[in-house]
Amino acid sequence: MPSVKVRDTESFESALKHFKKQCEREGILSEIKKREHYDKPSVKKKKKIIAARKKAAKRRTFSAKPAR
Repeated sequence: MPSVKVRDTESFESALKHFKKQCEREGILSEIKKREHYDKPSVKKKKKIIAARKKAAKRRTFSAKPAR
């Protein structure tokens, strides 16, 4: 849980900036986006298979180019 101690001389904007940066470092926003929608296990499996195929195809295209 991120927390920011605000000094008396510190402005609200700078404290908010520190808080946002700390949230980003801890990966809170990406976790929220990941949990925003529920995917059934079968859908997760299909997405994983599709991603693996794309990655393999990309690897093949880059490795198939002739060297100069």
